[in-house]
Amino acid sequence: MRACAGLLFLLVHLLARARGQYDLCKSLVSTDEGAMWEHYACQPKSQFMKEFMRIQVEPPGITCGNPPERFCTLENPYLCSDECDASNPDLAHPPQLMQDRERSGLITYWQTVTWQRYPEPLQANITLTWNKTLELTDDIQITFEYGRPTIMVLEKSLNFGRTWQPYQYYADDCVDVFNMPARRVRDLNAANATRVICTEHYSRWVGSKNEKVVRFEVRPRFAIFAGPRLLNMEGLYTRMESMKGLRDFFTFTNLRLRLLRPALGGTYVQRDNLLKYFYAISNVEVLARCQCNLHASQCVYVDGNLQCQCEHNTTGQDCQRCKKGYKAKTWKAGSYLPTPNGSPNTCEQNTHIIGKCNCNTMGSVHDRCNSTGFCQCKDGATGVKCDECLPGYYWKQGCFPNVCDEELLLCQNGGTCYQNQRCVCAPDFKGVLCQQSRCDGGKKCNHASALTLSLALLLCPLLAILLGSATS
Repeated sequence: MRACAGLLFLLVHLLARARGQYDLCKSLVSTDEGAMWEHYACQPKSQFMKEFMRIQVEPPGITCGNPPERFCTLENPYLCSDECDASNPDLAHPPQLMQDRERSGLITYWQTVTWQRYPEPLQANITLTWNKTLELTDDIQITFEYGRPTIMVLEKSLNFGRTWQPYQYYADDCVDVFNMPARRVRDLNAANATRVICTEHYSRWVGSKNEKVVRFEVRPRFAIFAGPRLLNMEGLYTRMESMKGLRDFFTFTNLRLRLLRPALGGTYVQRDNLLKYFYAISNVEVLARCQCNLHASQCVYVDGNLQCQCEHNTTGQDCQRCKKGYKAKTWKAGSYLPTPNGSPNTCEQNTHIIGKCNCNTMGSVHDRCNSTGFCQCKDGATGVKCDECLPGYYWKQGCFPNVCDEELLLCQNGGTCYQNQRCVCAPDFKGVLCQQSRCDGGKKCNHASALTLSLALLLCPLLAILLGSATS
């Protein structure tokens, strides 16, 4: 039966680990001491983050429709029958249309005002916020209707928008606009996989209906370490641990699109028809996972925020600290190494921090709390500080078992129990409970003297009280 139970535990363990890499925090395994939890580094699955994101568009008034205005298309700039009107739900183009699911099949999109104030720049900032640290697991995709911008910058923040840093530059001429050579991600290697580049691939005019998507390429960077088809993920995870800054490169709290110049249709700005220049975004797709520092395999949406379901005695939105009662100085993110299970780096119980208990030194084993946060009492002792005795024990610089009592440990042969510590025996008897006769062995007992002695012993406390009151 024991062998069968062991095989069952092993089967459960193997099936659990077969689910995937780092998606399980612990598993029940069978050992010589019985079933025990085995802990692993773990992380949540990837998910589409657009349904959780908050969108902020700047500057105020950049969204079209207030007041209503007409706009044209780059393909047919003389057909300007379309209209944007914020007061009409069928003609409005608010920011939330960048993240809707378009279930009816009709493409919906956010749209800016047209470039009627040319030569003033037509610029817009789109800030995406999650109030949570995330890690990219696939390409970021932004779908533009009516043409991709000729100049834009993708930025990220690691501190909830307090500071920003570039993720990638986009331009039709990188040298002219950003003084950077044009590069492709596929040209990077292991030594410069985290380089911020400028690309011209997504900014040159190819027709707004043919190419709509602008990408921030994540998978090609992963492929540098995991192979073209990402079959060697262990290689990527190993580099995440050994290559400084690699994991941080894919980590962010906020994203920001800086739209600096709209699509021009492959020509210079035509001042006679500025209604065809604007930005329109129908979809922003961010595939990522919650960053839980390899201490959680689940991330849930609670009260409007993403929250790691922390394991390994950790807590916090990102599992970034030890739980109360565990060593704060020993918190450490989990590690992908050694593959395939990694190292959980579980927070350990902190005995010296919670040792502020003041245990009674005579009733407890130690003067400090044990690992559970309580005093460890000696046999017979009880109470928060081990300064009380359990039933059947009496206190005398510690707890000792009762010698006698009025219920179970009765003094025999007329003996009386004194403070549960000893039996006061009649003269003819002896023993712990007065159970032995002094008259054994041929001795003659003087019952009269025994009665006198017993009365004297009983009256002694009363006489002492009377004498004490008289002298006072």
